[in-house]
Amino acid sequence: MFLTNLMPVQEAHDIIKSTLKTVGTENIVLEDAHMRVLAEDIRSNLNSPPFERSAMDGYAIKAEDTFGFSEANPAKFKIIDTIGAGQLSNKIVKTGQAVKISTGAPIPEGANAVVMEEYTNSDSELLEVETSVTPRENVSPMGEDFKKDDLVLRSGRLLKPQDLAIIASSGFNTVEVYKKPKVGIITTGTELVMPKPLLKGAEVINSNHYTFKAVVEASLAVPSLVHCIDSEKIVKDQFESMLDSHDVLITTGGTAISKGDVVVDVTEKLGEVLIHGVALRPGKPFGFGTVDDKPVFMLSGYPVAAMVQSDVFLRNSLYQMQGIEYQPQYVIKTTSKKIASNLGRTDYIRAKTDGSMVRPLKIKGSGIIRSMVESDSYILIEENLEGINEGTKCNVILYDSLTV
Repeated sequence: MFLTNLMPVQEAHDIIKSTLKTVGTENIVLEDAHMRVLAEDIRSNLNSPPFERSAMDGYAIKAEDTFGFSEANPAKFKIIDTIGAGQLSNKIVKTGQAVKISTGAPIPEGANAVVMEEYTNSDSELLEVETSVTPRENVSPMGEDFKKDDLVLRSGRLLKPQDLAIIASSGFNTVEVYKKPKVGIITTGTELVMPKPLLKGAEVINSNHYTFKAVVEASLAVPSLVHCIDSEKIVKDQFESMLDSHDVLITTGGTAISKGDVVVDVTEKLGEVLIHGVALRPGKPFGFGTVDDKPVFMLSGYPVAAMVQSDVFLRNSLYQMQGIEYQPQYVIKTTSKKIASNLGRTDYIRAKTDGSMVRPLKIKGSGIIRSMVESDSYILIEENLEGINEGTKCNVILYDSLTV
């Protein structure tokens, strides 16, 4: 098919994005919230810290009692109490008195500073302070981190370990998050078999089964997988079964730009095919449609083409359905070789980076899995470029940047 008959990549992106919806929210325990997407703003129930506390081990005193004193002329105090973290003192510190205190313990009433233990000498009752301290020295004020009713996290944030810490410190042990999309994956092809050491006849190992389980999991969604032979009835039955219990359907195989391709035909009979063929290399035979308002991604059966299609269209879509705003991150590198391309087509060239340089791989072909293993990035050639010359700066997408 001529490039003029294929849909531009950006137009395909726009169509897909316009059909997608988030899959709803759920309330879960905070322990399970790592790498989930926050679906509510978090305002703290508490001050953090909830009281004035000591920033280090030492003695809580009145700072004024140390003014003018030094190592040669130490100030003297009576030790009236000892408190550790998690303890309170019921003593009121008066002039000439001190309370031995641990890091994190509440400052006792009457004290306004903590002198570090390194600057003191003491026995069980008497303390000598060999330096002067200022009011509030080594004291963490109440609400130093954040105050009650402060907005600490906004909806839409992908929760990392530090986010769980601030939610917990705000007084929450549950949190509302976006649900993970349930993704049905159908690999089609009568020739496909699961891995084994010896193949018979025209058998081909179904590597897409493993690739797309991993891609979906890396996109924070939940996969279920089946394999179908090239039978329209069997594929149609699996479509209906998967779509009944899943939010998204992915297929591999049966998408060539021609009539009679089983996956495209089934999608058209059950719903609507919105995209069939994009100006993308590799990955031209990409299809997308909807059945019962659920998205159906029709990927190539060739492993590399399917991986590129998923990197260009699928990952972003699964993120969007979870409320994640994500765009691929480009870095600028200098290409070590000339790369040919055609106007009107977007090319994703498998490449290997080396410092400021990027080298396009010689290995080509939509079925050469080794090319994905030996590369670490794509050189992106936009549709308005007729290739790029050796020594030219270009946009590069690192594989590691494709996951959030």
